[in-house]
Amino acid sequence: MPIYLQIVDQVRRAVALGAVRPGEQLPTVKAVAAELTVNANTVLRAYRDLEQAGIVASAQGRGTFVRDNASPQASAAAIRALAAEALDGAVREARSLGIRAEDVHALVADALDRWYGVATRGEDAP
Repeated sequence: MPIYLQIVDQVRRAVALGAVRPGEQLPTVKAVAAELTVNANTVLRAYRDLEQAGIVASAQGRGTFVRDNASPQASAAAIRALAAEALDGAVREARSLGIRAEDVHALVADALDRWYGVATRGEDAP
C-alpha cells in the first residue's frame, strides 16, 4: 500500500477511535514528512485526500484540523468501515491463496471464538 494511503488510514483510524478529537490540529506536513522520512508531497496528498473525504479541513497559514462534524454515529460508522476494509482485505487475500469459502468461514469463526469467546459455528451462542 502506498505511503500516502497508509497516512490516510492512520488518520482515519485515529479520528474514528477518538485518539484525535474534532478541532484538534494535525502535525504539519513538514513535521510528518521529516518523521516518516518521506517527501512532503506524499503527506500533502494524504492530507488532501482526508480533506476531500470531509475528515479534516485546512486553513491557509494555520494548519490542518479535524473537522467538528464528528458525531458518535459517524465514529461508529467509521470504525465499522475500518473493520469492513480489514475483513475485505483478509478475504481477498484468502481467495488469492486459493482457500475455499467454507474454509474462510471456519477461519473467521475460529477468530471470533478466540477474540470474542462466543460460539459461532451454528451452535447456540450464550
